[in-house]
Amino acid sequence: MAELDASKSLSGLLNGLAQCVYYNNPDITEELLKNELYPDLPQEEFRVLLEKMKGLLKSISSADMDVNQLEAFLTAQTKRQGGLSGEQAAVLSKFWKNHKSKIRESLVQQSRWENSLRGLSWRVDLQTQSRHAEQVNSPVAVVELELGRRGQDSEFVCLEFDEAKVTQVLKKMAEIEENINAIALSS
Repeated sequence: MAELDASKSLSGLLNGLAQCVYYNNPDITEELLKNELYPDLPQEEFRVLLEKMKGLLKSISSADMDVNQLEAFLTAQTKRQGGLSGEQAAVLSKFWKNHKSKIRESLVQQSRWENSLRGLSWRVDLQTQSRHAEQVNSPVAVVELELGRRGQDSEFVCLEFDEAKVTQVLKKMAEIEENINAIALSS
């Protein structure tokens, strides 16, 4: 029974750390985690456990470990002096399997400094009015980009391309694709 309680407490601690460190939840504090999960543990022992789990989560998440890497890492941690117990390794493994994609996404979001593309829509219109008669009834591609940073309102950019500009853009994209393929093949 005590082993089950220890696993539940550790699972709660890992979830709390994820909320605090990766999901930026300001309501989760070290004091809250200690009082709710480890009320009988002396403060210094709790601090050692907390820092140990933070360090392990940081190592696992920064390496974006897959199942095999995680298993090898946790096995090595259980064999180290003062490392993990088998039960702790099992709880960490289960936690990472359940939270890997969310933590990865959070780290990607946190690492972005600039706006990112949130959405894109496009359509082709026929121009019905123009100062120049030759432009009437010519197709125009209209592209709308939604740009923004996490936690901020989006900005919308609307672009119009005539047939010549669309051809130019497609040509440039083909060049980019060729360069990417050349780099990928040389690696």
